[in-house]
Amino acid sequence: MRLLSIVVLGGTGFLGTRLVARLIKDGHQVTVLSRDREQHKHLLVLPGLTLENCDVYDEAQLSERFRGQDVAINLVGILNERGFGGAGFRRAHTELTQHILTAARSAGVARLLQVSALKAALGAPSHYLRSKGEAEKLIRDQNTPLDWTIFQPSVMFGPGDSFLNRFAKLLAAIPFIFPLARPNARFQPVFVDDVVNALRQCLHGGASSRQTYELGGPQAYTLREIVGLTAKMTRRRRWIIGLPNFAGRLQAFVMNFVPGRPFSSDNYRSLKVDSVCSDDGFAKLGIKPQSMAPSAHLFLGAQEDNARLSQNRAVAGRPKSTP
Repeated sequence: MRLLSIVVLGGTGFLGTRLVARLIKDGHQVTVLSRDREQHKHLLVLPGLTLENCDVYDEAQLSERFRGQDVAINLVGILNERGFGGAGFRRAHTELTQHILTAARSAGVARLLQVSALKAALGAPSHYLRSKGEAEKLIRDQNTPLDWTIFQPSVMFGPGDSFLNRFAKLLAAIPFIFPLARPNARFQPVFVDDVVNALRQCLHGGASSRQTYELGGPQAYTLREIVGLTAKMTRRRRWIIGLPNFAGRLQAFVMNFVPGRPFSSDNYRSLKVDSVCSDDGFAKLGIKPQSMAPSAHLFLGAQEDNARLSQNRAVAGRPKSTP
């Protein structure tokens, strides 16, 4: 395997931190671009990783950071924006992708790996999915020698995710009855490390050149089933009530104004499209994805057990254990 110089955008996030750690372990030279290097200095424990400040929306800065790199990997994605009109999504997904393409052409980067989203499309119902689809179109339509591969994962889970862990926090905060919008929306949850392996396998191009891979786990679940499994794993007994559409839209509207936006109107619109694969990208790559239930129990169940143990110690007047 030829070792590469790789620049990563979004390398400080959930998927990014696990990816860059594995790329370093594989022996590649990795540069992670960040708006604020000081906030992510924990990444510097990875031997050989370079962490650089960069305004990724400044094409001159981006071109400079891209020079000498073999591969650019774009993991940048947001689930919510500050406003409501889609401008935030277009900036983070579509406009940034255009800047990346321009910088790659200027700096002579040969290959781009782009993480998009399952069911991203120009005609999708949400700003999130539409902006991801617009970014994909820019990549496919660009008339340069730049080689590319696009990945479309369903919702990702794993230690520290913002999916199962978010539901776990909401279940802990909402007693007795849990009202759920779009309870029959379907997902094919994919383990984050399986996505990491898909990216690693496609670094050099070859058969993956100019291909798009839909990435989903081995089972599809309704949203109600996912919340129910999370409740079971965290030992929260809740009555999950599926909301009719008008009530779900109202819930999403109200949650727009809750700090942290655990749910939003754009999230609601995304749920109108089932996040289920129509094509098995993992099979094409020869990867067997992990199932959600047994994998998730390792981190959700363990966290809950530790929390209960700490609570019991506090009641008994004993000090908390230290790692």
